[in-house]
Amino acid sequence: MSGIRPTGFLHLGNYFGALRNYIRMQDEYECFFMVADLHSLTTHPDTKELKSNVQHVLSENIACGLDPDKVALYCQSHIYETSELYLYLNMLAYKGELEKTTTFKDKVRSQPENVNAGLLTYPVLQTADILLHRASLVPVGKDQEQHLEMSRTFTKRFNHRYGNVFPEPKAFNYGSELVRVPALDGSGKMSKSENQFATLYLSDDDELIRKKVIKAKTDTGPLAPGSSKPEAIGNIFLLLKLVSDPSVINKFETDYNNGSIRYGDMKKQLAEDMIKFITPIRQKAEAIRNDENYLKKVMEKGAEKARKSAKATMELVRQAMGLNY
Repeated sequence: MSGIRPTGFLHLGNYFGALRNYIRMQDEYECFFMVADLHSLTTHPDTKELKSNVQHVLSENIACGLDPDKVALYCQSHIYETSELYLYLNMLAYKGELEKTTTFKDKVRSQPENVNAGLLTYPVLQTADILLHRASLVPVGKDQEQHLEMSRTFTKRFNHRYGNVFPEPKAFNYGSELVRVPALDGSGKMSKSENQFATLYLSDDDELIRKKVIKAKTDTGPLAPGSSKPEAIGNIFLLLKLVSDPSVINKFETDYNNGSIRYGDMKKQLAEDMIKFITPIRQKAEAIRNDENYLKKVMEKGAEKARKSAKATMELVRQAMGLNY
């Protein structure tokens, strides 16, 4: 089980850090993938664009390869049992531990005028999302590991107090290193909300991709043949490895090691290879978004699967808690 917030368009980091694993998992596991619209209200209380943002994220998930017939692809707000389990789990979460969460502290700094209770209990709602389907595997990025650790804490507390209802959720990524896709300006990883010109979105058109990649930060060097790459250059090579042919990567590795590399040529190549990768996804997502009836059916089908799972779980929860009188 995993989810993504509809608070910005999906980007290259979302694809290689999460979606690629989702697509592989759908053929091997029973999967529940969710658009986390309730989570988005903690930072984006204005809901005017929420519907179009949800449709955008759904269309891009499908365009990347998620099959609504294989997985439960649904909207968080469509599963009313989420709120009930969230309430029960809040009784097992303590203010002190929630205030120590790194993401909560970050949000307090970034939106001091909107430190709402939902922000504080964000990890509790995430736990409810996972436990609602009694999911044991959660494909998450590095930035969510602390939340998942808290989910395990709340799960253990529930099981200790009321009986063994839930499996403890574990991070899952096929045993490989999680891919961290670097921002084009060398300032960390690509982000849905920060420095949009340093992020390649799955909805970017060809010309915008070229503009962004050509402006990507590079460095002088190498200082000597065979010397290690500065971070900015390492980032360009990392991006090349995601989308380019091995022969292209080998050519630029050779050029780098013998001191003849031309970074302008390298970035032009990267831009064209990114266009080749992103364009089919963008076009397919646009076609899906233009068919509102299809998207509505996808949400209804996903919600039906998710509700069936949630209903069964909540019957066990109420029984374990003694709330079935």
